[in-house]
Amino acid sequence: MGRGQLVNRLTAQVGDRGLAIELLKKREHLKADGRTLTEEGKRRNAMTASERAKDRASKRTGLPASEFVYDRRTNVARKK
Repeated sequence: MGRGQLVNRLTAQVGDRGLAIELLKKREHLKADGRTLTEEGKRRNAMTASERAKDRASKRTGLPASEFVYDRRTNVARKK
């Protein structure tokens, strides 16, 4: 799944749309109504799965996202 698939991708990962929506609300990517993306949610939704994984790894390590490669099988970015 590519850009604009934040809810659908998370739904596929957790297996339940309601749970996916609750997780996105908890992360403040969705507003309380469960339908409207927040500014952060819009930013994340504009990213591909690869970009989100690299962004997570970058935040976790403090290294730039360009230092990581994406593994589609695990949805995880690893250092080059």
